[in-house]
Amino acid sequence: MSPFSNREPAERSARGIVVAGLRKRYGATLALDGMSFTVRPGVVTGFVGPNGAGKSTTMRVILGLDAVDEGTALIDGMPYRSLRSPLDHVGSLLDAAALHPGRSGRNHLLWLAHAQGLPARRVDQVLKLVGLASVARRKAGGYSLGMRQRLGIAAALLGDPPIVMLDEPFNGMDPDGIVWMRGFLRSLAAQGRAVLVSSHLMSEVQDTADHLVVVGRGKAIADAGVAHLIAAASAGRVALRTTAGTHAMRVLAHAGASVMATGRGTITVSGLPADRIVTLLSQSGVPFSEVSAHRATLEDVYLELTHEAVEFRAATPAKVSR
Repeated sequence: MSPFSNREPAERSARGIVVAGLRKRYGATLALDGMSFTVRPGVVTGFVGPNGAGKSTTMRVILGLDAVDEGTALIDGMPYRSLRSPLDHVGSLLDAAALHPGRSGRNHLLWLAHAQGLPARRVDQVLKLVGLASVARRKAGGYSLGMRQRLGIAAALLGDPPIVMLDEPFNGMDPDGIVWMRGFLRSLAAQGRAVLVSSHLMSEVQDTADHLVVVGRGKAIADAGVAHLIAAASAGRVALRTTAGTHAMRVLAHAGASVMATGRGTITVSGLPADRIVTLLSQSGVPFSEVSAHRATLEDVYLELTHEAVEFRAATPAKVSR
């Protein structure tokens, strides 16, 4: 039996989350424009996108907090409002601040457990699970953001649900908490649970998620495995390290390559193989210390996919004169 659960994996038959064709308009604003994706059991699915892309609205629709004009969002094959004992089906954390500051962490969970007919022993189990047992009787209003995140996760697990939805769970976590959260989310999926995690921290999503749903302007613009997306973004690109970036970019662009400065002394090159890049730079007397296959990060993938979907974009800062 898992320390996360009162049930063996075979007893937990998650069918996951199926979102199909969601459309929702707030006045003149089209918040959701055909949003569709699936969150499968046994997988951590990252849910990412720019501000205003529709992530929060979608999660609220899944949990029956907002109605839609068209489409369906099903949990274990049913709309949230049709679920009997919802906490037994899906646990969620949308807002870590949604608690009574005068209640202790334990009493906050006891109140939720009582409303769902769950025993007090389950409260103590989840408090221990998230590392809050020693502060369970302190007022929740005095908790740090990271502690409130842990309390919200404990609440999400009260009913031992086969589906877990967490919005920005890494917020407020210190380095130790971030490491714990990564392992925790992967362990939930390893038990066969369907896990949906919304986050703006691409490095944490890359280290945690198996699958990624990227959204923009109210719809899914990518829905694929993390490894597949990174491999696709890396294909045919070469990383170049040089102290003569401007000269190198001019030489390679003249030869038909697409070039982009990606950091101090580093350039990403597309359209030319590595051996041709070495020849061109050597013939032109351009110094370089490394030419290797480019390994994209999830942040690279995200920025490329969402470039046209960003609603608010700051102007490039002007050069400051002294």
